[in-house]
Amino acid sequence: MEEKEISQAVIGRLPRYFRYLGELKDVGVERISSQELSELMKVTASQIRQDFNNFGGFGQQGYGYNVEYLYKEIGKILGLDQTHNFVIIGAGNLGRALGNYMNFERRGFIFRGMFDQNPALVGQDVRGVKVRPMEELEQFVRENDIDIAVLTIPKTSAVEVADKLVHNGIKAIWNFAHVDLNVPEGIQVENVHLSDSLMKLSYNINRYMKENS
Repeated sequence: MEEKEISQAVIGRLPRYFRYLGELKDVGVERISSQELSELMKVTASQIRQDFNNFGGFGQQGYGYNVEYLYKEIGKILGLDQTHNFVIIGAGNLGRALGNYMNFERRGFIFRGMFDQNPALVGQDVRGVKVRPMEELEQFVRENDIDIAVLTIPKTSAVEVADKLVHNGIKAIWNFAHVDLNVPEGIQVENVHLSDSLMKLSYNINRYMKENS
C-alpha cells in the first residue's frame, strides 16, 4: 500500500510533541487527553488529534493518550529508534557549541568527527573528539558510516564541501552556512538560517509594540 504523504507542517510539529511528552514522562505522567496537551502546548486539541490521525491516532476514546507509548511511537516516526553518526565541518564557535551539546546522543545522534581547514584548530579536543584536517574528511566519511554532516562553515566553501560529502555517501546535511545547497534527489538538507529566525523575532516584537501602543 502506498504510504500517505504527510505535510511538512505536521512533521515540523512532531519534535515539539516529542519534547513535551518526554517532559511529561520524566515527571511520571502516565496519560493525557488532547485537551490537556493542548493547554500545555498552546496548540488546539483539534489540531493535535488531526496530526496524530495522520499516523493512526494513538488515543483511546475516554482514556486519552498513554504518554510513554505515544512518546515512543513519535520517536519511531522521527527515526529516533535508530542511531545516526554525524560529523561537523567547521570548528569555530558554532561548530564547537554543537559538538559540546550532549543531548544529541540522547536522541541517537552520535558525534563522530570534526573537521576544519585552519591548522591552528586541528588537534584540539571537542568533547573527546579531535579536530581533523579537511584532507581527511572524505575518507573518514566513507570508513565510519557517517549519515549526517553538519556545515558550520562560510558559504564560499559550503557548496564545494557539500559536493564532496554527497560523492562519499552522506545521506543528509544540516546546513548552517548562508547558502542554499543544490544536491541530488534523495539527499536530505535542513537549512538553518539563524539571522532569519532573529528577523522573524524582530518582526513579532514590532507588531506587538504597534498593536499595544
